[in-house]
Amino acid sequence: MLVRGLLTTLKAFLTEKTVTVQYPEQKRMVRTRFRGRHVLRRYEDTGLERCIGCSLCEAACPADAIFVEASENSDEERYSPGERYASTYEINMLRCIFCGYCEDACPTEAIVLSDNYELSFHDRASAIYTKEMLLEPVPPGGKPTPQRTPPGVYTRAIPEMSDPTD
Repeated sequence: MLVRGLLTTLKAFLTEKTVTVQYPEQKRMVRTRFRGRHVLRRYEDTGLERCIGCSLCEAACPADAIFVEASENSDEERYSPGERYASTYEINMLRCIFCGYCEDACPTEAIVLSDNYELSFHDRASAIYTKEMLLEPVPPGGKPTPQRTPPGVYTRAIPEMSDPTD
């Protein structure tokens, strides 16, 4: 019995191809439904932040890992469409269980779980991701926030959506 087990191991060792990935140089592909590092998105056309500071993601988080503090927008200093924006947005990545409830609860699809799996911390303070760390860069053609906008342009927190064409 012992010899048969050793022969099976030896046969697998000699015939099967190795699956080792040279990690820093070669990144492993992840599945489409993988939930990795959080990203706060922007609108592609204007560069405004999608997060309106509604705190629904904070309420939906079962691990109590998200903290959102909202402030008022003005036409001189606009961060997002609508009345409010998230002045403080923090995620404690040590508490996060990557369940995706924050992504499901967001009415503007501002928070998404990306495919980035490279999360490492040297101390507890660096595990708290701030808004600046989570916010994606300004898209080409967009302006950075805060923006100065004409009065009355942004009256809705969520832009008008057209019906799908499929």
